[in-house]
Amino acid sequence: MTTIAPIATVTSAVLAGLSRVGVLLVNLGTPDTADAPGVRIYLKEFLSDPRVIEDQGLIWKLVLNGIILRSRPRTKALDYLKIWNTERNESPLKTITRSQSDKLAAALSDRSHVVVDWAMRYGNPSIQSGIEALIAKGCERILAVPLYPQYSAPTSATVCDEVFRVLSRLRAQPTLRVTPPYYEDEAYIEALATSIEAHLTTLPFKPELIVASFHGMPKSYVDKGDPYQGQCVATTEALRRRLGMDAAKLLLTFQSRFGNAEWLQPYTDMTMERLAKEGVRRIAVVTPGFSADCLETLEEIAQENAEIFKHNGGEQFSAIPCLNDSEPGMDVIRTLVLRELQGWI
Repeated sequence: MTTIAPIATVTSAVLAGLSRVGVLLVNLGTPDTADAPGVRIYLKEFLSDPRVIEDQGLIWKLVLNGIILRSRPRTKALDYLKIWNTERNESPLKTITRSQSDKLAAALSDRSHVVVDWAMRYGNPSIQSGIEALIAKGCERILAVPLYPQYSAPTSATVCDEVFRVLSRLRAQPTLRVTPPYYEDEAYIEALATSIEAHLTTLPFKPELIVASFHGMPKSYVDKGDPYQGQCVATTEALRRRLGMDAAKLLLTFQSRFGNAEWLQPYTDMTMERLAKEGVRRIAVVTPGFSADCLETLEEIAQENAEIFKHNGGEQFSAIPCLNDSEPGMDVIRTLVLRELQGWI
C-alpha cells in the first residue's frame, strides 16, 4: 500500500526538487569604455529602446543618428572619465553591482542550490549572457531582480521586456519570477535612514535641509499611467516620517531631464540654484532611486549640482552615497530576494 505524506509535511526543498535556482541582479547599464566609441554604442542601445524614448519614429531616428550620436558621446565620455574606476577599467556602477552579486552569493552560500549572477540592461554583461550562464549551471528557476526601488516603464519594465525576449527564443524555458518594486519597504526605508544618519555624522557642517533627488521622467509618461512619480513621493514621505523631518527640511526633486519636453518637477538643478539664491548655505543630497552610485550620482549630483549650488551662493554641499554594497544596502537586497524565493528554497 502506498502512503502519501500530507503536503504540509513536505519541505519546500522537496517541492522545489533538486534543480538549482538562479538569482539575476540587474541594473541599468554602462559603457564598456570611457571614450566616445564606447559611449556611442551604449547610448545607441539605450536611446533606441521604445520604453526609454517612446516615439521611435523617423524624426527621432534622424535626431538620434544625425545629431545625438555624433556629438553627445564625446561630452559624456569626459563625464565618465571623472568617475571611472581606472583600476578595473570600468564604471563604478559595474564595480558595485558585481560586488552586490558577490556579497549576496556569500550570504546565500548555505543554500548550495542557489546561484547568483548579475547583468546590465544595456551594455555588458547582458541579460542574455546572465540567463544563459544560470541555465548552464543547471538553474531551472530564475528570479530576476531589477535593482530599482521605484517601478517605471523605462527601468523595471524594460528589464522584464529583455528577460522575456531572451526566454522567447528558448525551447526549454526556466520558470521565472520578478521581484516587485520596494519603494516603501520597511527594510529599504530603514537602510536609507540609517545611511543618511551615518553620513551626516561624518560632515564638518550641519545641513540646513536635505534634498532627495530622483531620476526624472517625461511628464507625459506619468500622464499615461506610469506609477513612478507616486512611488517617489511615497518613498520620500516614508523617509520623512522615519527621520522626523517635514517637507520643508526634506525636499523631493527630479534630475537628469533630456530634450525639450516637460519632465517631472521640481527639477534638481533649478532647485539647487533657487535654494542658494534664497540664502541656504549648507545642504546634503540623497538619491533614493539609485541602488548603486553611477554617473547620475557621482558626476551629475556630486559635481555638477554641487557647482550650481556654490556658484549661486551656497557654501557647503555633500552628496550622500547610495546604499551600494554596504551592510544596510545588502540587507535590503537579501531581504527582497529571500522573500521572493519562498517556496523555491
